[in-house]
Amino acid sequence: MAEEKDAFYVVRKGDVVGIYKSFSDIQSLFASSVSSDSLSIYKGYSLPQETEEYLISQGLKGAPYSISAASVNEDLFGRLHACPYQDPYSAGRTLGVSSLSRKQGAIQLDTSKLAGSSSFPTNSQTHHALGGSQAELSTCFSCTLHFDGASKGNPGPAGAGAILRDESKVYRLREGVGIQTNNVAEYRSLILGLKHALKKGYKHIVVQGDSLLVCNQIQGLWKIKNPNMASLCTEAKELKNRFLSFKISHVLREYNSEADAQANLAVNLKAGQVQEDCQLL
Repeated sequence: MAEEKDAFYVVRKGDVVGIYKSFSDIQSLFASSVSSDSLSIYKGYSLPQETEEYLISQGLKGAPYSISAASVNEDLFGRLHACPYQDPYSAGRTLGVSSLSRKQGAIQLDTSKLAGSSSFPTNSQTHHALGGSQAELSTCFSCTLHFDGASKGNPGPAGAGAILRDESKVYRLREGVGIQTNNVAEYRSLILGLKHALKKGYKHIVVQGDSLLVCNQIQGLWKIKNPNMASLCTEAKELKNRFLSFKISHVLREYNSEADAQANLAVNLKAGQVQEDCQLL
């Protein structure tokens, strides 16, 4: 067996797959208070070079990686072991994953409740399915994001605003986006918030905004005809896929007033200028 220094861990959460080089990196990522998707963890050794090259070709460099499960085929990672894990917030209680099933001599992911169906085969004589309850993620790694854009003239001087919040603090974000339409400003505000959430280490995010266009295009419910919108949507989706869980929904404007206030302040900023305020709750 390869040495432990060559070990890697494959974590599937909903339709997102993360690849980590250290078990300690995933100790705090178990499940989510904002998503009911199952979590599965596998262990492998000596990540194949062709896999590294494939991940890089998807725009992913270094570890940890994250990639859409729809882009994962059965032999991408080679042989994987179903991996038990410890809930860091319980007193030594070992928690298993109930999303594995034995089928045709192999351990496979039960994808009946997951989007982007794919499976990771293992050797049935040396691996086993784990049963048990689902761990709960520390709220330190979960957040909510409200986003909004403003344009004085549509097109005209525009700004992006976002409110990023967890249980202990709230970030108020503003970015000047130059002369743009309101739709561009809306996308830029979502991108601003997602980038900041990833920078702060959040792995699970619930997003709300009053732009029906952005919310529906991100979910693939509406077609995108404008090339500029398509580029912005692609950028936002790439950021979305780096979270272990992501949910987005449309809200009425009156429930998005905090983000709207930041967007209107951002109109006065230079294009690309970002401001951030942080308040402890």
